[in-house]
Amino acid sequence: MQIIVVDKRLTRARTVTLSTRMFAIAVAGLCVAVLLSVIGLYAVTFRVAATLEIPYVRDLASSLLRDEIERNEQFMRDNVTAMAKRLGEMQAQLMRLDALGERVAKLAGIGPEEFNFRDLPGLGGAEPRDARPLTMGQLSDQVDRVARGVESRADYLDVVESELLSAQVRSALLPQNTPVMAGFIGSGFGSRVDPFSGQMSMHAGLDFAAPVGTPILAAAGGVVSAAEVNAAFGNMVVIDHGNGLQTLYAHASKLDVRAGEIVRKGQQIGRVGSTGRSTGSHLHFEVHVNGRPQNPAHFLSRQRADSPLSGLNPRRG
Repeated sequence: MQIIVVDKRLTRARTVTLSTRMFAIAVAGLCVAVLLSVIGLYAVTFRVAATLEIPYVRDLASSLLRDEIERNEQFMRDNVTAMAKRLGEMQAQLMRLDALGERVAKLAGIGPEEFNFRDLPGLGGAEPRDARPLTMGQLSDQVDRVARGVESRADYLDVVESELLSAQVRSALLPQNTPVMAGFIGSGFGSRVDPFSGQMSMHAGLDFAAPVGTPILAAAGGVVSAAEVNAAFGNMVVIDHGNGLQTLYAHASKLDVRAGEIVRKGQQIGRVGSTGRSTGSHLHFEVHVNGRPQNPAHFLSRQRADSPLSGLNPRRG
């Protein structure tokens, strides 16, 4: 771009050549100058109006200030409403977390005196030197962060509760209860001389010597898969505990359950007798895992001091 300058004081016209870049800089500078002039005029006008109390300008300033205050108040109301909603959700989550925590603590055997979910933990520390008030945005971020933490912890406790319940169910289905609470161990698990043939043979269970009529108790919960008369075992009961685990109770004088019945741990299922291939009153007790006999003493590990198994040292087999 060329600009021709003509003046009577000049002996001849002068030509000024502007590049595109110089022209753009000049236009930008002009715009900035105009903007600064408007801002300066705006500030001076309102300062003079405030000093001289010009009615029209004062009313305009008040109107603009009032609009700004209303916008700020509306912004605060919207944020407070959103925060109140989040707070309500967090309170509901915390109530659920308290209840869930108490259930998990109970399942885990933690007493309320050890860990009380309703008491706030102690906090403290040195006084900070760089403390500063929270902005609304920072406060909202902190609330969202706490809400996410509460939700994730609630999910975690749900998983822990499920695992503890599963462990409790599995424990209830393990044959850990002595099937009789009186008598003594007459014959252990493993090789022995057969009382009828006099030859060495495998004894696949434990014999509990007890008087006729002594209650026979389910060693664990499960479903009765058999309650019948067997040529060798006499009156016998087989309980299926799931996962390939079964228990057998033989030589009973009387059966108190039927096939298909659900029994709980410690429930009476019959009475001791001497039916079948037996030399006297006793309970023959077996534990099978996937069809193979196991030493019942390995399962009956948690016994009372007066249990027939209290002094038994189980052998492997």
